[in-house]
Amino acid sequence: MGKGKLQKFADMASYPHVFEYPYSIADNVPFEMKGKWQKDFFKNDHPIVLELGCGRGEYTVGLGKKFPNKNFIGIDIKGARMWTGATEALKDEMNNVAFIRTNIEIIDRFFAEGEVSEIWLTFSDPQMKKATKRLTSTYFMERYRKFLVPDGIVHLKTDSDFLYTYTKYMIDENKLPVEVMTEDLYHSGMADDILSIKTYYEQQWLDRGLNIKYIKFILPQEGVLHEPDVEIELDSYRSYNRSKRSGLQTSK
Repeated sequence: MGKGKLQKFADMASYPHVFEYPYSIADNVPFEMKGKWQKDFFKNDHPIVLELGCGRGEYTVGLGKKFPNKNFIGIDIKGARMWTGATEALKDEMNNVAFIRTNIEIIDRFFAEGEVSEIWLTFSDPQMKKATKRLTSTYFMERYRKFLVPDGIVHLKTDSDFLYTYTKYMIDENKLPVEVMTEDLYHSGMADDILSIKTYYEQQWLDRGLNIKYIKFILPQEGVLHEPDVEIELDSYRSYNRSKRSGLQTSK
């Protein structure tokens, strides 16, 4: 039987590579690692890569294993989920992996200008009702600009037609450079060992026959960002906690 939530939270509080700053305390407690991640935590000058909405941390840990010359930080508010990846990283003595439990809306409070090289968005909630909540909205792009290096890279991997289409419109509206874009990653010939790292949710949707979409684009520092004014067909199922609304059956 797996550990209960209370024990997982107790574990997380003791992990040296986990930082917990939920919205309720972030305003009152200065974040000591901002601008000092490489020097004081990772103790190297390797590039820093974020996974926003990391869930169980599969990508954070998987990328950390494949790229020992980069530093990876998984970020999510769900500590009980994050425990899985955080525990694996601790057991495997991975010195290039860390986690922050916080709200992504305040992500710019944890990193200094030019401190991050890449961002991964893996199976984010498409937030079909409110654009400013979408992790590929210009609202969030402006936040990412505060800490990304010039021409930093953003990766989106999603099962959601809505989020994929919205992100394409956002990219087109702002003429952002695109390096890769595919509506069917695993039948495109592009799914290398990096892109083939599968999250818990991703494997469920692959098992149900859903296509996985992927976009890799560059976010320049200059220029005013404009939100696209378009109507997009909604997903026929909910893409986050999908079992609550979905007609698709999920595994237990």
